[in-house]
Amino acid sequence: MRSKFKDEHPFEKRKAEAERIRQKYPDRIPVICEKADRTDIPTIDKKKYLVPSDLTVGQFVYVIRKRIKLAPEKAIFIFVDEVLPPTAALMSAIYEEHKDEDGFLESVRRSLPDNNDEMRMKEQN
Repeated sequence: MRSKFKDEHPFEKRKAEAERIRQKYPDRIPVICEKADRTDIPTIDKKKYLVPSDLTVGQFVYVIRKRIKLAPEKAIFIFVDEVLPPTAALMSAIYEEHKDEDGFLESVRRSLPDNNDEMRMKEQN
């Protein structure tokens, strides 16, 4: 999926912003969380998050669920580099492994996985 955030903001601006954030808040992770194109989950009012480095992926998903007021029976998945990270993984570990050249961790949220996503989820387990 092509990042709308990247399309809207030049690389130099994104990189400078991520560096400024990391200097000012060294214990926080700059995360971009965008909605996948073909998903029925609600649109969220913001894309950028400043996440505590000791937050788990599962806790981050909970934050997103609350922000979009998603019903408890509705599933949501957060993908990083088109892979579903383990819910117990720390955001800091995911950041170190998957951060973009601009310094942001880019993630995509989807409601139901498609067939390719299901295969990747099985491969991760």
